[in-house]
Amino acid sequence: MIEFLRHLFFHDFWLKLFSLVLAVLIWFTVHFASQKEVSPLTLTAEERKFSNLPVMVMFAAEDVRTFIVKPNQVDVFVQGDPKILKNLQSRDIRVMVDLTGIEAAHLRKRVEVSPPAGVTHARVSPQEVEVIIQPKS
Repeated sequence: MIEFLRHLFFHDFWLKLFSLVLAVLIWFTVHFASQKEVSPLTLTAEERKFSNLPVMVMFAAEDVRTFIVKPNQVDVFVQGDPKILKNLQSRDIRVMVDLTGIEAAHLRKRVEVSPPAGVTHARVSPQEVEVIIQPKS
């Protein structure tokens, strides 16, 4: 029995110790990242506001109806590396409302934001827009 326990603990001891240390480091990284909601491997994230970005309407190509979006412009707050945000322009951020397959004449839809790589959108104001769909003529 003692020989079994000795073999269990001391066979490949350095490999087991290395695995334990690696597991603890991974746990600490995940733990602190989830608390701060920012990866500890990245530098400090900066936030930037883009005002009055136009809301694009995405709809099926065969749909010939007219869409009215109120408000038709929104404010978008993005986060990222300060170097990337410095060169970021408003045309790099796409703001849209997906209306494919929608038949209702009057509804509220959530605004979707597509920022470029390396940038995340923090929030958009307003989060929803009113969409009025005029009937087919």
